[in-house]
Amino acid sequence: MPAIPSNHAAATVAAEHDPATGRVDHDALIRKVAWRLMPLIMVCYLFAFFDRINISFAKFQLQGALNLSDTAYGLGATLFVIGYVIFEVPGNMLLYRIGARRWIARIMISWGLATSAMVFVTTEWQFYALRFVVGAMEAGFAPGVLYYLTLWFPESFRGRATSMLFLASAMSGLVGAPISGLILAHMDGVAGQPGWHWLFLIGGLPCLPLGWLVLRRFRDRVADADWLSPAERAHLASRIREPGTHARGGSLWGAIRTPGFLMLGLVYFLIQVGSYGLNFWAPHLIRTSGITNPTTIGLLTAVPYVFGAVAMLLIGRVSDASGERRRYVAGLLVAAALGFFAAGLFDHQTGLLVLALAVMGAGVVASIPAFWALPPRILSGAGAAGGIALINTLGQLGGIVSPVMVGRIKDVTGSTTPALYAIGIASVVCALLVMKALPAAAMAAARER
Repeated sequence: MPAIPSNHAAATVAAEHDPATGRVDHDALIRKVAWRLMPLIMVCYLFAFFDRINISFAKFQLQGALNLSDTAYGLGATLFVIGYVIFEVPGNMLLYRIGARRWIARIMISWGLATSAMVFVTTEWQFYALRFVVGAMEAGFAPGVLYYLTLWFPESFRGRATSMLFLASAMSGLVGAPISGLILAHMDGVAGQPGWHWLFLIGGLPCLPLGWLVLRRFRDRVADADWLSPAERAHLASRIREPGTHARGGSLWGAIRTPGFLMLGLVYFLIQVGSYGLNFWAPHLIRTSGITNPTTIGLLTAVPYVFGAVAMLLIGRVSDASGERRRYVAGLLVAAALGFFAAGLFDHQTGLLVLALAVMGAGVVASIPAFWALPPRILSGAGAAGGIALINTLGQLGGIVSPVMVGRIKDVTGSTTPALYAIGIASVVCALLVMKALPAAAMAAARER
């Protein structure tokens, strides 16, 4: 989020428009928009990310209850992504047509119901089916919110806005990991329900009132913002439409033909291979290092997200100030690779493993918002809505590869170490693609402002 006023917040925000002169304080106006939109967006995204990773905390109880192998668990995680991928681009095109407010609210409510329904799963095939449904219901949320930010924030503030959005994912790991451990350890058997049932209920049911709040609080366009003055609306709309903000790609087909677009999809695919490797397997790595207490596992799992949160805030601010995105993305991916290699080397030494996870988290978690500052610069309109969704879809295919690959390698070899090395190599390749393979035209667009 753009810098938030501290000591005199109310006075500063009230001064963004001077009626006597008609002038608008641009920075104060951005702060006003950020305070209006970002807290609710961040809470919604926190639950969206927790919806993805809660299965990793439920893994041990869930596998015991349903008699699942690691391969079956990985397949269930993958089916979530398949459901997400199939419906993501069509969902975001509908978002563009009917408005982000209604569509994001629909997503929140439907995935909250689907996640809560996990308590009714009793067989392996029910597990597969419902994980697919949960993914389908959540499809389009992340790219929809990313597109929504392009409608409200000028490009020069998007690095910080996007970092604040993805800070919610780090907070989901930071807060969700210890809470998940406590739920599994202390709510197992409450009201006759196992701990993993409570984990899905607590992750799903709050999404229903959050969806209602989205309907009440959001507006689809700057022109509809009744909480801004006419001068503020005109000023903000003019800055968002400022020449150079969007270079090309005003339709989905135009987006696909934009130089660098498909390479961005490949880069995001490799980033997501690392992201899902961290999200789905960090609790398992900590457990196999010798830690068995669920609460302790939850607390240690929060470590990479703490470092990721710090890194994403620093990189978001520095990259906005410099206008350079590519080198920061590549550097973070190298850090992620070092973390994966170290985790494989020290998989049975808890202290060194947690340190490796910290480096891994800083690289993986912070690389995602740093990456997402690039696509809106070459896309606009329907191209931005559909193009962002398509890049995210290509990236989510990494979520299909990563959990199944790690699970299968562990079943075959008895160790996750070879899979960690493979993900580390993928991160290095991704860094090289960012620096060497993105075409000059896309990089020029990325430096316009």
